[in-house]
Order: sequence, then C-alpha cells, then structure tokens
Amino acid sequence: MAESEEEVDVLVQRVVKDIANAFKKNPSIDEIGVIPCPEARYNRSPIVLVENKLGVESWCVKFLLPYVHNKLLLYRQRKHWLDREALVDITCTLLLLNPDFTTAWNVRKELLQCGVLNPEKDLYLGKLALTKFPKSPETWIHRRWVLQQVLNQVSTLDHNKNQQQAEAVQADAERNEQLGDRLARTLRQEMKVCSDAAGRYPSNYNAWSHRIWVLQHMARGNVKVFHDELSSMRLWVSMHVSDHSGFHYRQFLLKELIAEICKRPARTSTSCSPQRGCSTVPEGSRPHGRSHSNGEPSGQEAGGEEDGRADFTTVLQLFHQEMDLCSDLIQSFPGHETLWSHRRHVFYLWDQWVREHQHSYSRGSDCKLNHVTDPDPGVPEISSQSCAGHSVNGQKHAGEPMEVDGLFLPDPHNSKRLKRGVLLPCPPTLPTELSFVSSVLGGCCNTEQRHFALAYRKWLDTVIGLQS
Repeated sequence: MAESEEEVDVLVQRVVKDIANAFKKNPSIDEIGVIPCPEARYNRSPIVLVENKLGVESWCVKFLLPYVHNKLLLYRQRKHWLDREALVDITCTLLLLNPDFTTAWNVRKELLQCGVLNPEKDLYLGKLALTKFPKSPETWIHRRWVLQQVLNQVSTLDHNKNQQQAEAVQADAERNEQLGDRLARTLRQEMKVCSDAAGRYPSNYNAWSHRIWVLQHMARGNVKVFHDELSSMRLWVSMHVSDHSGFHYRQFLLKELIAEICKRPARTSTSCSPQRGCSTVPEGSRPHGRSHSNGEPSGQEAGGEEDGRADFTTVLQLFHQEMDLCSDLIQSFPGHETLWSHRRHVFYLWDQWVREHQHSYSRGSDCKLNHVTDPDPGVPEISSQSCAGHSVNGQKHAGEPMEVDGLFLPDPHNSKRLKRGVLLPCPPTLPTELSFVSSVLGGCCNTEQRHFALAYRKWLDTVIGLQS
C-alpha cells in the first residue's frame, strides 16, 4: 500500500484516470457503489466495472476523496491550475464519492456555461450519484438548475424562430419536433430518476419535491401527463403504504388536474338581458323547459351543457377513484396512519371543490349542487343505493331523471341524451364516510386501525360537520 505523499499522488491520479476511462469504455453505466475491501489485496486498479455497474474498492477512498477535494479547493483559491479536462475528471470523481460538495457542482455549472459540458452529461452524472446517495439535496438542486438551462435554451430557440418565421417554415417545423422530443425525453428520464431514488430511500422528500418541480415547469397545463402520472403512481403507493411523500405527490396531481379541468376556456353558454346583464350558465343548470322557438336548445347551449357535464363527471370520477383506492388500501393494510391522512386530505379537497363550484353548477337551475353533508330538505336527492339503480323510499323512480348532487343523469325520454348518458359514480358524502368508518370499526381487530378510524370520524364531525 502506498505510504509516501508522492506514492499517494501517483495512486490517486491513476484512479481518477481509471474512472474516466471506465465511462469512456462503457457510457451506459447505471449504478455506482463502494466495494467493502479493507486493503489492497492485488496489484490492480481499485475500479471495478461489471456490466453496467461501477464499483470503487473502499480501501482507496480514504486516499482518493481528500486528494480530489484539496485539488479542487486549491483551484478555487487560485493556488493551483487545472485545465478543463482535469476539472471535469476531478469533479466527476469527487461528486460520485461526495455529491453534497457544493463547490464541485458550482465548478461544473461554470463548465456548462462555457460550453465544456452539455446538460445531458451533467444530468447523467447526477443520476449516477443518486444511485448511491438518493437523498443528496445538492444533487437535486443542481439537477433543477441544469433543467432550467435546458428550458431557457428551448425558450430562446422559440423566440428566434418567431422572429424568422417567414424564412424557413420547414426548418421551423423540424426544429419544433426536435425540441418537443427532447423535452419529452428529458421529462421521462426525470420521472424515472425520481422513481428510482424514491424506491431506494423511504419518504425521500427531496426526490418527490423535485418530481413536483419538474411537472410544474416542464408539463404545466398538460392534462395527459398529469393523468398518466396519477395512474402510474397507483401501483407505487399500493406497494409503499407508509410513504407519506408518495401520497402527498398524488394530492398534488389531483389538485393540478382539477385546476386544469376547471379552467378550460369557453365551456359554458351565455345569456344576456338588459335587467340582469350577462350570466354564464354551465351545463345542467338551465331549467329543462328552456328552449328556442322551435322547442330545441340551441347548439351553443347544448355544447355548453355537454362541456359542463363532462367537466363535472371527470372531477367526480377522479375523486371517486381516489376514495376507492383509499378504501381498498385501508382495508388491505390496517394500521397505517398515512392512508387515513391521505383519505382525510382527499375528502377535504372534494368538500372544498363542491363549496367553491356550487354556484357555478346551479345558477339559473331548479336543482343545486349539494354539499357533501346533509342535503337541503327541498331538494330531491338519491342515496348511495339509488345510484346503483335501487328504490328510493320503497318506490322505483325509473321514469324520472336521476339526480346526483344536484346534477341530473340522462333523461330516458330524451333519446339523444340517453345514448350519451353515463351513470355517474356516487359522490363522497359525510354519511358515506361515516358509514365507511363504522364498517371499519365493526370488523376491526387492529388497535392502531381503530385509533385512526376514531380520529377520522372525530375530524369528520368537527371539521366537515361544522362547516355545513
């Protein structure tokens, strides 16, 4: 083993070069690690490359890390000169062993701004560092900075394209396609990196926060991306029922989806009168007797009604599916506080959404969008059984339009609506939640499950009940 300072320098320089050569030999390395090895047993390099895995024998780390650390500090203090290639190799080695060394990331920022590095290479280095240190905050911060540079480049190219639109239309179309493919590929890669890091470290707040940032900056307004994320995360949270960060991410996705659905433009019909002014009337809110002189609703009114109904149905289905997921997980994995906290948050979101949009969905109508608590006495409402086609108060109502929270299902006498009608799922209400809690308590053998169920029922009575 090397003992003198000169021998250590030679050894470390050889190891740094071996790491750089390993990346040149195999650009598809996807994981790094330290191999437990107290001392050098053979006269060979301590860098081990097997398939796509890169390992460093532990005996050389105590020489390697201080060496590259001191070299970089001397460079920043202008006491030692390093060329750009040496800077790239030293910072790469240092960050693979200690990714929370901010100075090394700052040096790579400068190299990236000078054009020595490209963003993809820095993202790749960060991805490797996260396989060993999945919670490294400095690595996540640097990734966001690099991604912001990518977004700035795309914005700059888009601005230049608009200024030279008349010069090269075909080239612009090809460039747009390339930029879109690049952003889509980067987005997929970031989602994969976040998923891997979350799987390696439980409740990895840094990874989930980064995932939220990526969607906010690279997929804002893209309902399909948010919906795909919500669907793909269903399996993950089912396998990590105690990971609150994953459920918090689902809450973020749910809120973003609802916000995007509710702000879709031009989805309502408008009626004006000199006395009342202009009023926007969403679907399902006009009385059924209102029509034009020919007895049929106008195309604008029908379109607004269909759009409003579609928006409400989408939101209702999102909440219904999320509450179903909570019910399944709570019953399958009793005693997990994270599941009850998530259910509480989702039901609170639904309650607030109903309160905020009640006026929008009931203006100018004989019916109203009820709260999730007790219905108004003067408003006919069906129970959870009647949603499935059962009788109400012992009598069948097959010939009447069925109402779910104030919105009518397709009228059987209207053939056009009958063809398009879809049976809405039962909305979450305070009685259904209390019934769920009672069913859990009735067959509960787990002490913690009983405690969480009682706490949830108390929250329903004190928070939701008092707001009604």
